[in-house]
Amino acid sequence: MQNPIFTIDAPTAADLTAFYQDGYVAFPGVFTAEGIEGLMAECVSHPQIVDFIGKSDDGRSALPQPYQLLIRDWNNKGFWSDQLFDAPLVKALLQAVINDKYHFCHSTLHVSLRGTPALHFHQDHHHWKHENPINLAERERWYIQMLYYPNGFTRGDRNLSVIPGSHRVSPTPDVTVEKLLAGEYDDVAGRPLKAEALELPPGSMIFLNARTFHAVASKPFDSPQPYRIFLNYIFKEAGPPHRWSQSIPSEWLANANPHRKMLFQREPYTPGCWVQTTQ
Repeated sequence: MQNPIFTIDAPTAADLTAFYQDGYVAFPGVFTAEGIEGLMAECVSHPQIVDFIGKSDDGRSALPQPYQLLIRDWNNKGFWSDQLFDAPLVKALLQAVINDKYHFCHSTLHVSLRGTPALHFHQDHHHWKHENPINLAERERWYIQMLYYPNGFTRGDRNLSVIPGSHRVSPTPDVTVEKLLAGEYDDVAGRPLKAEALELPPGSMIFLNARTFHAVASKPFDSPQPYRIFLNYIFKEAGPPHRWSQSIPSEWLANANPHRKMLFQREPYTPGCWVQTTQ
């Protein structure tokens, strides 16, 4: 492909081993230089981001979240962000873990300004947070987050932290981060569970099992980086909708090749769909 967004097309065996052992694998600096530049340009030219970054202090103070913006669902993609549906590296990772039976769930675009508060340790596999029969049946199926950092991060400055191995602990309501880090589930995980703060250069990616507990640091007011851009593309094993499975724009399907049709042809999440599906 001309103008690829990634410098590699497939993970190594060591990458996959790290993913299964730790619940995630990082790919530092895996974007091409052109890919970093192009993706950043697409993100910072998004009308909502332009408006958000350009607000005065008074205008921002009136917002529910003055220092951060989340765009969900992020549908108006450009040339570079469109590649993240099915670039060779994306396909190779998903097919290595789930085989061919997976769907696109949704994608989000985030900007964090100086002053953004921390996001505490959590996991995002929503089927573990509900008790309907359909949720119980889906709990052990794959829900994968592909996290992209076109302008990177340093430790203590809106960095991602993870608890490697925490994906092996079933995240039932009695499992808390405090218990995880106190060693109460080390035997279940087969290793000491410790928080690890990451640091990644611009153009990096993380392939994350959504059962892995992760957190995000605050962005200090004195950060040398004016804002951090973060993209999240989520894929799920084929089956019922996940909590955020989005409606697919008609133009995506109209222009889709067979692989993308497989990604997009599934039901979106709607209130009550998990209960209705079980009746």
